[in-house]
Amino acid sequence: MTQSMHTTRTRAPFQWLALAIGAVYLLVGIAGFFVTGFEGFAEHEDGQTLLGFAINPLHNIVHLLIGLLGVTLWVSPGGARTFGWLLAVGYGAAFVYGLFAVNDPAINVLNINTADNWLHALSAVAGLVIALWPRRRPGATTAGPTSPGG
Repeated sequence: MTQSMHTTRTRAPFQWLALAIGAVYLLVGIAGFFVTGFEGFAEHEDGQTLLGFAINPLHNIVHLLIGLLGVTLWVSPGGARTFGWLLAVGYGAAFVYGLFAVNDPAINVLNINTADNWLHALSAVAGLVIALWPRRRPGATTAGPTSPGG
């Protein structure tokens, strides 16, 4: 076997962050169906919450899709950065939409509440962190200094 086959690929911190966020959104999407079932697909219902966050089946599906993207794209630096941009743009847009939807049940098809808005803003910022994480310099290593002759 060659040396490269024994070398494990190290993941950057922003990749692990993408995985963690993806896993959380995936779990929240699954857990959401235990609260909502599949009834009232895009309805605004104040009583359907998960840990204080308003949800409905459509909202759960969005969480599942975001989660699947995160757990799929984290494996490569480029994929993780793409996921970061998707979070930043998607949840930035969801935040702006939520500012209007939270007070207008007629357009609130995702059943968004104020807690959701804060989470969407935080998710957009986390996406920017992932997308804009500093790149490693060519030739940079994470290993410490070596002794002369060693």
